[in-house]
Amino acid sequence: MIVKETKLKGCFVIEPTFFKDNRGCFLLEYNKKEFQEKTGFTGDFVLGNQSTSEYGVVRGLHLQKGEFSQAKLVRVVKGKILDVAVDARKNSNTYGKVFSVELSAENNKQLFVPRGFLHGFSVLEDDTIVSYKCDNYYNFESEDGVIYNDKDLNVDWKIPQEKIILSEKDTKLKSFKLF
Repeated sequence: MIVKETKLKGCFVIEPTFFKDNRGCFLLEYNKKEFQEKTGFTGDFVLGNQSTSEYGVVRGLHLQKGEFSQAKLVRVVKGKILDVAVDARKNSNTYGKVFSVELSAENNKQLFVPRGFLHGFSVLEDDTIVSYKCDNYYNFESEDGVIYNDKDLNVDWKIPQEKIILSEKDTKLKSFKLF
């Protein structure tokens, strides 16, 4: 496993071990001991989620507040996304900074998003399947977020504005300044 810290402290791009031979391929998706050694993350993943989306879907930017804050390990099973993390930790040197990376079934990269970060992704291919683990359970009352097109964050989702598809909930999220 190759682990590279991004410009956002605690946020890592992970390139899992991948083997290919005449039978097909094998991907070592997660090894707790090695992951802890290379990232410093000592939590346990307790929840697994998967979504399927069409080209143009933008999900986010979301987070869970307080005691229900979540760290996430995101990967793409099929297709391609632009995965986006925003440091929302007020005392951080990188508060308000954005990091994005393309995750795909082809490149096998994963993104580790620590607690206190906003997270979202845009879907760059039809029938994309995204799978992610969380280190805490979901709690509706702790849900929060920032609108995808916030002017201060200025995220380039790699999708033309007229092709972006949002949930009704995501159209009502607030600006980063109000967050």
